[in-house]
Amino acid sequence: MNPENKLIITVTTANSWIYPEAKNWPTTVDELIDDVVKSYEAGAAIAHVHLIQGYEKEIVDRIREQCDIIIQAGMSSDPIEERQALFDARPDMASIILNHHDESFTNVQVYRLHTRDELEQYCKKCDQYNIKPEWEVWNTGSLWNLRYLIEKKLVKPPYFLSTFFNWPGGAWSPPDPDEFFLRRKYYPPESIYTVSCMGPEQTKIAILAILHEGHVRVGTEDYPYIKEGVVAKNNAEIVARMVRISRELGREIATPSEARKIIGIPSI
Repeated sequence: MNPENKLIITVTTANSWIYPEAKNWPTTVDELIDDVVKSYEAGAAIAHVHLIQGYEKEIVDRIREQCDIIIQAGMSSDPIEERQALFDARPDMASIILNHHDESFTNVQVYRLHTRDELEQYCKKCDQYNIKPEWEVWNTGSLWNLRYLIEKKLVKPPYFLSTFFNWPGGAWSPPDPDEFFLRRKYYPPESIYTVSCMGPEQTKIAILAILHEGHVRVGTEDYPYIKEGVVAKNNAEIVARMVRISRELGREIATPSEARKIIGIPSI
């Protein structure tokens, strides 16, 4: 199979915001690094990591000592002025939401406005630190803002889009084929997209992406269950399941080095 057609799997290692009872995610620096490495061994090419405050550079450096997985650093809800430690750690990618945060989780409500001025600052900051933006797309308004940045020549292709479905709150979008294809219709040319879906509908959305030249994000932050009612042992088990599904559908899995070429990230 042409490496360009292979599936890029992103693993997200953070806690579950809507299934806090699962408790199957890493909570310490050592656990986080071990979880990322095991997920890499299971087939993940990208690790979406919420860097622990005070340990940002240590986490990035220690992951790189053990594997070549692409390090994609969150949290995108934080304003840019609070994320300097992330840039100093120099991950491969930085998570940036293209509109606002309005989320309603089990134990927390999140409201955060991200202006186009902030998005412009992110473009310049990522360029300065040679970090690839990971643009979080929650609706078609997100894509309007991305086109705004493209027209101002502040971003370079390919554009890596993480598209979110069924995250509860005012930025919610339905996890169904109609929404999937509507969103896909408006992706700018030269976009690479991956899907993130909270809840058991994740498999349905993931299969649509696998069959339609997209990519997939899975892990404890999105859905910490291996199937309804069964908590996954760890993120590696969640990744391995998606590897099996993709191969059954006839699509092979991209290695981190292959994913770097697809996304346009230099090798480490």
